[in-house]
Amino acid sequence: MARINLHRRGLMLVLSSPSGAGKTTLSRLLLASEPDLAMSVSATTRPMRPGEVEGKDYCFISEAEFTARRDKDEFLEHAKVFENYYGTPANMVEAALKSARDVLFDIDWQGTQQLKARAREDLVSVFILPPSKAELQQRLTTRAQDSAGVVAARMARASDEMSHWPEYDYVIVNEDVDAAHQQLRAILTAERLRRERQTGLPDFVKQLRDGG
Repeated sequence: MARINLHRRGLMLVLSSPSGAGKTTLSRLLLASEPDLAMSVSATTRPMRPGEVEGKDYCFISEAEFTARRDKDEFLEHAKVFENYYGTPANMVEAALKSARDVLFDIDWQGTQQLKARAREDLVSVFILPPSKAELQQRLTTRAQDSAGVVAARMARASDEMSHWPEYDYVIVNEDVDAAHQQLRAILTAERLRRERQTGLPDFVKQLRDGG
């Protein structure tokens, strides 16, 4: 029997969480397990760091170019963080969606709101929560990436970040990373099967009804 291949439009999968809830780990696991999923590559005005690759980690551009592109509405979302600008190029994402590729975003609630305003029908948003505040602090402390002062600042900011959970389509409590990963894959599978994303369905059903 010939393989049925229904055309579909890709989706934008957003993961947000307070720092330390496991968002980065889950993103890596999801990218490794889902071949049709690619990480969104942002444009930024900050200098390239050692080991970073142009076009893979970021698209590095000047502030003048960023401002010009922003004024032309070429970014799906953008923000200024620590004196540097970051933005998601709309043309790159749209090309991926049209070719049935899904795009993963690791952004905060503010960026998610911008994406929702621009392309709600293509957006699937997931908020990752820690199992407890004590566990969140433990994860931030044991990863040994930040000073005690930075950890304290991240914990202070976490409460505000977590207050935005009702704005998301799905919420996952990341108590066990493997279970959370499988829950994310289930969400992705279900969202790919939404009727409106399967653009090849009308022709397929017509063929079925006509006896093909």
